[in-house]
Amino acid sequence: MALSSIALCARALLKIGASSITSFDEGTAEAEVAANLYGSVRDGMLSSHPWNFATAQATLPRLVAVPVADYAYAYQLPSDFLRALSAGPTGRGRGLSYRIAEARLHSDSDQLVLSYIFRPDESGYPPFFDQALIARLAAEFCIPLTESTSRAETLFKLANIAFRDAKLIDSQQATPGRIDDFSLINVRA
Repeated sequence: MALSSIALCARALLKIGASSITSFDEGTAEAEVAANLYGSVRDGMLSSHPWNFATAQATLPRLVAVPVADYAYAYQLPSDFLRALSAGPTGRGRGLSYRIAEARLHSDSDQLVLSYIFRPDESGYPPFFDQALIARLAAEFCIPLTESTSRAETLFKLANIAFRDAKLIDSQQATPGRIDDFSLINVRA
């Protein structure tokens, strides 16, 4: 069952014993806290791990302006970009040296494919991520709404456990990574 941003916040509020919300514009303390914290907590959770459901690849458009030093080309980052994972030449999502500066990607390659973390719609979140996000939101909402630091500490510990479990589940949804080039193996051949 896909949850909206309001439903995710409402469940987090219920976890701390606060009143549920139906809108970010309700005018209640709960709605104000949820509206102010939700986006940054969500983006922090999404960008903290290479989630399979939030990973994309895109061929980036090259910009006319060139970097001042170190690299030959600058590229426009996607509008939904949160974090870079790797960059590669056309047809390959890794293998190139790059740097992100001034909200642009710099590289020496004249064509570039970026593997990156994007911000998917909440309806695309799998249940394991929903649970981790709800736990983290509850921890973040706790101090502003209850002023209980001991309760917040406990909630942060539970959120870390939920986050670890979500990463474990997500990591099992792809072929494990392998080492393509390792000098010790090449020496033995």
